Formats: sequence, C-alpha cells, structure tokens
Amino acid sequence: MRFAFPARRRLLAPAVAAGVLAPLLAVPGAEAAPASAGDRCAPSAKAVSYSDSLNKTTFGGVAIGGLSGITYDKVSRGYVSVVDRSGTQPASLVFLRDPGAPRVTATTALKRADGTAYDGTNFDGEGIAVAPNGNFLVTSEAEPSIRVFGRDGVQRGELTVPARFAVTPGGEAPVNATLEGLAISRDGKRVYAAMEGALSGDAPATGEALRRRVLVYEADGRGGYRLARQIGYEADPGYRIAEVAAYDDGRLVVLEATFTAGVGNGAKLYAISDKAPDVSKVANLSTVPAHRLAGKKLVTDLVTGPTLGATNPQPQINPLLDNLEGMAVERSAGRGHRVYLISDDNFSANQVTRVVTLQARLP
Repeated sequence: MRFAFPARRRLLAPAVAAGVLAPLLAVPGAEAAPASAGDRCAPSAKAVSYSDSLNKTTFGGVAIGGLSGITYDKVSRGYVSVVDRSGTQPASLVFLRDPGAPRVTATTALKRADGTAYDGTNFDGEGIAVAPNGNFLVTSEAEPSIRVFGRDGVQRGELTVPARFAVTPGGEAPVNATLEGLAISRDGKRVYAAMEGALSGDAPATGEALRRRVLVYEADGRGGYRLARQIGYEADPGYRIAEVAAYDDGRLVVLEATFTAGVGNGAKLYAISDKAPDVSKVANLSTVPAHRLAGKKLVTDLVTGPTLGATNPQPQINPLLDNLEGMAVERSAGRGHRVYLISDDNFSANQVTRVVTLQARLP
C-alpha cells in the first residue's frame, strides 16, 4: 500500500527558524505535566504529558542518560532503551516501567561473545528492537552494525549490512549518520533499519541530499533475519531520520529531527508504508522518480504543538522539545495509538532526558 499525499541534529528549515521571536532559557522540570484544552499537535495528534523523571539520575551506579531508543519488551513486561555513546562506561540497556512517568527497573551491560564489554569507544547504540524469542537487536552507528544480544547482554549474532553502508572511507555513509532507526513488525517477521543521513552515492549533482535508505530484513525461519530489500525515503530539507517504529502490518512511523544552535530542536512524525518498490539495485536514489519512494503522511510537527508548561536549558522554539531520538508506538484503548518519544541528553548539562507522550491517529 502506498499513501498519496500533498505535498537532523542538523539545520532547521528556514521557514521554521524565521519564526523564532525569543529563545527560551530555563531549567528543565521534573514533573509530568497534564495535557490541556490546547494540547493539539496538528494535524493528527495531541500532547498527553511529558516527564523528566529520568533526567540526570543513576541506577545501581549506572548513569542514566544518552537514551537513544525505546521499545516494548514483552519478557520484562516493560520498556527497554539503549544508551548512546556511554564514554568509558559499559554500553547498556536500560529497562523502564510506565514510560508516561518512567522509572528504571534494571540495566544490562552489552558484551561481545567472549564476555568483554562494549563501551562508548567501540559502540554507538542508536536503535533497539526485541525479537519474538526475546533477543535484543541493537544498531551501532560506528560501523554501522545490527547486533543480536541475548537476555544476558552477550552478543549472539549479527545481521548483514551491505558494504556500501559502511562509514567513509570504507563505504558511502557519513560519520555519525548511519543506522539510527530500528523497528520490528508486530508479527516479528520483518526488521527495519533506517539510515539517519544519505549515502554519498545517493547525493544529487547539486543541492541537499534528502533521500535515505531503509533496510528491510525478513525472518529466515531459523530464528534469524536475512536482508530482503531496501526502501527509499525522502526527508524534509534540513531534517534527518532519528527513529522508526512499526505500528501495523507493513506500516511505520518515521521520526524526523533537526537542531540549530541558538534556535533549538525540531521534530516531525510521518506515517509510511513498507510497500514501496525495492531500491536495492538503484545506484543513486536522487535519480529515481518520487513514486518509487515511500509516500509519507504528516502525523504532527511538534514545533508547532503545545509546550505543556515544559522548560529547557537551551533556546527552543518549543521548550517541550529536546534531542528526541527514541520512539515506541502502541495501540491504545479505543481508536488511535499512544506514542512515546525519548530524548538523548548526550550526558550534557545543557540537555534533558525527557519522555513525551502523544496520542495519535495513524493511517
């Protein structure tokens, strides 16, 4: 199915930046704020609440921060997040309950098959998904890679990533802009890994490279996944793919994000279908017609939504926003879906670990 629509930690679109009247400087709150009559996030969502309860906290001696992905984990009956670039601290999974007002219940260090720990010097965790057998799939942006870890945090395997997706100079991927998003379909039969930035081979002759690739893996019947095809996706000018989440059979939500120093963060949610044509054999995505890309439908532009009374230590057009990099989508009671967005504070005093809860109508 293809949607028909009217018509990056990077730069905000000029039209958005031009709307800045006075950057806001404040201290982040620590309480979840309730939604109000002005909670609409046009066109198809509403802001429910936010929580800073995880911000600058520790659990069992582990600093909670740098959270770059979030997904439901049926084994623990809660949620799990992955730490992005933990410095010399071991790379870890962080287990949570109640993302609307989150609290940490456990952490698990990620290790190689020989038991030695990964850390921020050799592992850049970005996306996380939980396989039907309970194993964790985690992307690392450094190589990039999609590693498979057992419940004990020890590596069990790895999914194949095409050679051209390797970071330059070994491949065509830009440094710090590779496999950022990761999702698994509801039935566990497909895995999606999305590129944050564009491959150098997909750049147009002039102008910004907007087209990204999403790798689609299919279950191989033996408990693993094989690479089956690629989807082409065009990001908005100045935006990057920060995360993807599956919500129905063959349907995904894409989180696009951007950042401009002195202006703030931007974030948009788009719905897409995975039924777009395979572009695996396309050498340069900028040369293909738009109908060969995944059509996308805007769910919400969070910059234009409510603040819910949130504050932020950095200038922001909307102080509810920060460096949103993780997203979980769950079907809610009645119609609609509950969307949880989590921010990566980069272990910085000027950023916030925040969970924003939305209610959305997804096509």
